[in-house]
Amino acid sequence: MSSRRSRSRQSGSSRITDDQIHDLVTKLQQLLPGIRERRSDKVSAARVLQETCNYIRSLHREVDDLSERLSELLATTDTAQAAIIRNLLMQ
Repeated sequence: MSSRRSRSRQSGSSRITDDQIHDLVTKLQQLLPGIRERRSDKVSAARVLQETCNYIRSLHREVDDLSERLSELLATTDTAQAAIIRNLLMQ
């Protein structure tokens, strides 16, 4: 056992356990589209975390793109239609 792990186990119950880390990584793996299909293969925790970061970045890009497209749509739509769309988005 590494010294870091042994220190964390000695310092109290507020620390996360190896089993909890494993469970969280497994849950992340199930949420990621690219890894979910490869569930039968062994995937390292580092790989799951890297894929999670990549997926979050791609979601951010997608949100930015959709926000830009919506802004362009609202700019080209008449005022009444734009107001309706804004009201729907605020709900």
